Amino acid sequence: MNKIDLYTDGACSGNPGIGGWGCILVYKNIRKEFSGVVLDTTNNRMELLAVIKGFEALKKTCIINVYSDSAYVVNAFNLGWVENWEKNNWKSSDKKEVKNIDLWIRLINLVKSHKSVNWIKVKGHSDNELNNRCDELATSQIKAYKKTSS
Repeated sequence: MNKIDLYTDGACSGNPGIGGWGCILVYKNIRKEFSGVVLDTTNNRMELLAVIKGFEALKKTCIINVYSDSAYVVNAFNLGWVENWEKNNWKSSDKKEVKNIDLWIRLINLVKSHKSVNWIKVKGHSDNELNNRCDELATSQIKAYKKTSS
C-alpha cells in the first residue's frame, strides 16, 4: 500500500479576497508541488481546497498523512465534527448551517476512497519546511495574480 505525506496550506489577501492554495505530495523521496488561485474566497476555503487538490492528484488508494496548520480542517476530522455535521443535516452545534458544505462534501468523498487518513496539525509559519513551502506556493499565486491584473 502506498504511503503518502500530504502537506497543505491556504492563504487569502482579504477575507474574503483573492485566495491561494498550495500542497505538496511526498512519496518515498519524490515531491510534487501543486498550487492555484481563486478570486473572491476565504482563508478557510483555501485551506480546504489545498487538501482537496492534494487528494485529487492521487491516482491510487493510499495511506495518507495530511499535515496542515489549519485547526479548522484537522479538528473537523480528529474531533468528529464532520460526522456530527453529516448526522445533523449539515448544521453546527449552534444549529446554524455549516460553512463551506460544498468543499466538505467533496473532501469527505475523497477521504472515503483511501485506506486510511491521519490528520496532523502543524504549527504554521514555524519550523516545518514543507508547510512553509506550501505557504510560499499559496501566497505566490496571490502575488502573481495581483501583478498580472494590475
